Amino acid sequence: MCGIAGIVDFKTPIDEGLLDRMNKRMAHRGPDDSGIYKHQNVGFAHHRLAILDLSRNGHQPMISDCGNYVIVFNGEIYNHKEIRKSLSLKYSFQSNTDTETLLYAFIEYGDRLFEKLVGIFSFAILDKKKEELYVVRDQFGVKPLYYYYKDGVFLFASELKSILEYKKFDRSIDYSALINYINFLWSPGELTPFLYVKKLLSGHYIKLSSKNVNDFSIVRYYDIPFTGIYSKLSEEEHVYQLQQHLEKAVERQLQSDVPVGFFLSGGLDSSAVLAMAKKLYPKERFPCYTIDSGNYTYDGFASDLFYAKKVARHLDVPLKIVKADIDVINHFDHMIYHMDEPQADGAPLNVLEISKAALNDGIKVLLGGTGGDDLFSGYRRHQALNYEPIFKLVPKWSVALLKQGFRSFNIANPSIRRMRKVLTDLDKTPFERMFGYLSWISLGINKSLFSEELNNRKMFQEFQPLDEFEKLWDNIPNENSLLNRSLYWEMKTYLPDHNLNYTDKMSMALGVETRVPFLDLDLVNYSTTISPQLKMKGNVTKYILKKAMEPYLPSDVINRPKTGFGAPVRDWVVNKLDNKINQVLSPESIEARGIFNSYAVTRLIKDNKSGKIDASYTIWSLLAIESWMKQFVDE
Repeated sequence: MCGIAGIVDFKTPIDEGLLDRMNKRMAHRGPDDSGIYKHQNVGFAHHRLAILDLSRNGHQPMISDCGNYVIVFNGEIYNHKEIRKSLSLKYSFQSNTDTETLLYAFIEYGDRLFEKLVGIFSFAILDKKKEELYVVRDQFGVKPLYYYYKDGVFLFASELKSILEYKKFDRSIDYSALINYINFLWSPGELTPFLYVKKLLSGHYIKLSSKNVNDFSIVRYYDIPFTGIYSKLSEEEHVYQLQQHLEKAVERQLQSDVPVGFFLSGGLDSSAVLAMAKKLYPKERFPCYTIDSGNYTYDGFASDLFYAKKVARHLDVPLKIVKADIDVINHFDHMIYHMDEPQADGAPLNVLEISKAALNDGIKVLLGGTGGDDLFSGYRRHQALNYEPIFKLVPKWSVALLKQGFRSFNIANPSIRRMRKVLTDLDKTPFERMFGYLSWISLGINKSLFSEELNNRKMFQEFQPLDEFEKLWDNIPNENSLLNRSLYWEMKTYLPDHNLNYTDKMSMALGVETRVPFLDLDLVNYSTTISPQLKMKGNVTKYILKKAMEPYLPSDVINRPKTGFGAPVRDWVVNKLDNKINQVLSPESIEARGIFNSYAVTRLIKDNKSGKIDASYTIWSLLAIESWMKQFVDE
C-alpha cells in the first residue's frame, strides 16, 4: 500500500521539483521508502508502505531488467503468487513483491492482465519503447486515483492534494459536483469539485501516448456481471459455496510480512471476516479494534460495543476499545483535508481513531467488513423495495394528503423521518424512488441554496444528479430485479465514492492499510449469480450470508438489527457545532465565497434548528464544502 503520482508534460521538460512536491504531499501514505523517476517527458513519484518483502528490493519506481518498463503501484495483488508461477520459467524475479509480479505480468500479457488481477490497486506502467502509459484502477475502486488533463499536461495521483502542487493548476470549480455533494453527501462517478480533475472510474484504465497529446483514451476492462441469470444451486449449496468463497477471500488477504489486525464493529460483516480468519488459523489471536460510543444512541442506532465484546470472547481474540470522544470541532478540517473531497459524514473520524490505535500497537494492516451490505443487501433502502407492489396501488391523489398528515409529526423520531422520506417520492416511478433513497434533500431546495448567478447558468440549471444513475441502470439491461439493480448502484457509486474513499484516506493518513475481503473479485462475481430472493428473504437482509455464518457466530450477532458505523451528526449540527456554523456559514462568509445564497442557507439552518425540516446532513455538507474551499482553493 502506497502513494503514487506522475506527470506527462507535452510542452516542457519534466520539473523534478514538481515531482518531489507531489511526492511529499502524500508522504503519509508510505513512510517506509520513496522514489522518483524521469524519462524524457514522463515522471513518476512513489511513497512506499512496505507490506510484502520489506527489503530494498521492493523499491519503487521499479524498472524491468530490460530497462524498458517502469511501474509505480499502490495496493495489493492477492493472486500474485499464482500469476508469478505462470511466469517463473520466463522471467527472473529479484524480490517477493507483488509489484514485481505485476510488472512482468504486464510485459507478458499487456492490458489483458488487468481483468485477471484479484486485489486492490491503482498503478501506472510506462512502456518506453512504445511510448505508452497505462494508468489503472481496481475493479471496485478500493484504491483512489485522480487525474488532471489540460493544456498539454497530464497528472495523476493517489490523492487529489498532490496534483495541487502543479503551479499552473486550474482551480475552476465544477458546480455540478457541489450539487452532488449536497444531494448525496458524496459525488458519484468521475466528478470532483475541480472542473479539470476527475476520478478514474473503478474497473477502468487510461491509455495515452507520451508523444501525442491527442492519443488519450479511457477503457473499461471490467464491470460487475449482473446478467439476470441466477444459479440453480439449492440454498444449502449456496451456503456452502459462500462459505468457501469468503474463506478463500480472507485467506488471500491475510498475506503480509507485517502484523495484521481487524476492524470489529460487532456487526455481521466484520464478525464474518474475523470468523473466517479464525477458521483458517484457530490458534491465532488476531488483535481487533472497535469504537465505543458509550450509552449514547443516535438516529435510531445503538452502541455496537456489547456485540463486539461478545464476538471477541466467542472467537478468543483481544479487543481494543477505542473511545469515540472525538473533538469534532478541531478535527473537522483535518478530516476534510485527508479525504480530498467535501464528503459529509462523521464516520471517517472513527476510522482515523481506530487506525491510530492500531498503529500504536504496531499494526500496519487492518481487515474489515466493508462491502457486505453492498453485495448481499444490508440497508433499509433495500427493504423498502419490498413495498413497491403496495406503492403502485396508492392513488396519486392521496399522496399529498399523506405528506400533509406526516408534517405534524416530530422529525426527531427516526421512524417518522424515514416515512417522510418514502412519502417524498411515493407518486414517482420505482427508478425515481430508488434514487430518492440515496438523496438527502430535494433537488429544488438543493439548487436554491446556490447563488442567483449560478442558477442563471444553463448548464447548472440542466444538471440532474440522477443522470449518472440512469446511465448505470442502462449498463445492466438484462437484470430485472430491483434489488440487484440497487446493489449494482451501491457497488458503482456509494461504495467507491463514499465508504471506500474515506476508509482508504483516513487509514492511510496514518500509514495503515485497510483490506476488504468482501470485495474479492471471485466473491463479487459469485454473488451476482445468487438469486435476489436469497440475498433478501422477505424482510430479512443478507439472508444467505446469515445462513452461511450460523456455524461460526452467535445467533444474536447474526440476527441483530443493523447498526450504522457512524457518528451523531444531527446532534452535533443542532448543538455542538453552533458556533462553527454561525461563523463558517454566516451571511458575510457566504457572500464572500460567492457560491451560495446567504438568505437560503440562513433559512435552512433556522428551519433545521427549530425542527421544521431535517437538514442537518445538508448543513454538514455545506460546512464540508467551505472547509474544502479554504484548504484546496484558497491556498
